[in-house]
Amino acid sequence: MIELKNVVKKFGSFTAVDSVTLTVHAGEFFGFLGPNGAGKTTTIKMIVGLFTPTSGEILVNGYNIVHQPIEAKKTLAYIPDQPYLYDKLTGREFLYFLGGLFNVSKEVLRIRIEELIDHFEIGTWIDRRIEDYSQGMRQRVVIASALLHKPKTIVIDEPMVGLDPRSAKIVRETLREQARQGCSIFMSTHSLPIAEELCDRIGVIHHGKLIFHGTRMEMLRSDGIEKRSLEEVFLQLTQE
Repeated sequence: MIELKNVVKKFGSFTAVDSVTLTVHAGEFFGFLGPNGAGKTTTIKMIVGLFTPTSGEILVNGYNIVHQPIEAKKTLAYIPDQPYLYDKLTGREFLYFLGGLFNVSKEVLRIRIEELIDHFEIGTWIDRRIEDYSQGMRQRVVIASALLHKPKTIVIDEPMVGLDPRSAKIVRETLREQARQGCSIFMSTHSLPIAEELCDRIGVIHHGKLIFHGTRMEMLRSDGIEKRSLEEVFLQLTQE
């Protein structure tokens, strides 16, 4: 569960995020949309503890991300749009390294890694160096690493960037299943079809303000006249 309460983030005189209030419940798949520079990544970085809000409060599964950062981060997984991997490690070594950071016991970790190798169809690539991986294989390993400690919340930024159709299908199915199992998912994306396919609710941020949040059908009827597509509504909401 994620709770943002009147969250503001300023950089000098510039307000990047302006009084955002939002709740993402357990088991909910929330899509976060907005034009470039709207405040999406800044919001995400505050949720995961990389930026400190100028004012307001952020709770992750009941923990204040500023005052209880370790407790909060133990319950979440963060997958950035350009994740960093250690190229000289194999995929298996990388997964063991990440599992160790979350204090997953070696026996549990061994079993979990084998399950994830099978689920993400990584195969023999798991024992090759990451520097040899394609973008899709890198993304599979990154998402597998995020699931090692069975997080209650997943925050993910542009999950489908550079993925081939097979990798994208695996990622979509994995995220859906995590939500069905009770995980709260906060996904930032520029892909309206992906948001339409996966998300229970959608939020739109523009110039730092949350200008809409609701279900797909609520978005299509946001001005009382039902639109044909989310793209039409999004463009109308974010026009200058």
